[in-house]
Amino acid sequence: MLRFVLCDDNSQVLSRLTKTLEAIFIKNDIDAQISYSATTSNEILHYVENNKVDVLILDINLKSNISGCDIANIVRKKNKNVYIIFLTGHLEYALMAYKYKTFDYLSKPVTDERLEDTVLRLVEDTKEARTKFIKLNNNTIIKQDDINYIKKDGMKLVFCTSTRDYEIYSSFSKIQNCLPDNFVRCHKSYIINVNNITHFTITDNIVLFEHNSYCSIGAKYKNQFLEVFNYGDFSNNLERINK
Repeated sequence: MLRFVLCDDNSQVLSRLTKTLEAIFIKNDIDAQISYSATTSNEILHYVENNKVDVLILDINLKSNISGCDIANIVRKKNKNVYIIFLTGHLEYALMAYKYKTFDYLSKPVTDERLEDTVLRLVEDTKEARTKFIKLNNNTIIKQDDINYIKKDGMKLVFCTSTRDYEIYSSFSKIQNCLPDNFVRCHKSYIINVNNITHFTITDNIVLFEHNSYCSIGAKYKNQFLEVFNYGDFSNNLERINK
């Protein structure tokens, strides 16, 4: 599911934008939701620092000391994968906005057709990205589907596949934004790919993969894991990585 977060200092614009986006999601059968919306930069910054965000739609001029571009700059430093879309009635801001690897720039007043076109292109872009490889910091590239689980081992992370393991010096917090929703925390030392599970036993707290590969389910994460596995509720599962 794509999580949209919106920020515009005009509450009426924000309300209309929310309703239009939701109508676009329904009309085109898009698996997306408005996770959060706010009229102030501080509210948005607090939310994006503590929650996973896929698409950020920002008014550039928020009538405060923190502009939409400032928010984009802060977010982009932490999350290189978030889609950023700018809104503004001031055309002179357009070139400035693209500095932050902007997906699109929408001039106010935004028409329903223009917004729908942008959302549909964004959805297509995410589908293409799902073929999905993870580039490790040693320039090794791994196909996401091949990863059974990621193990924390001291200062290292071990990416475990059915054929071999890949080790890098890193942490869960540094890779969490590169992982799709099917990667779920099940233990303080493990993030698993639920798509590759062959079996799990709740009594023994073990998750099994091909070739008898396995990892443990931690007591702290057990209920969360069961909720995700049984109901497909992937929302917020990686935000808790360091908690």
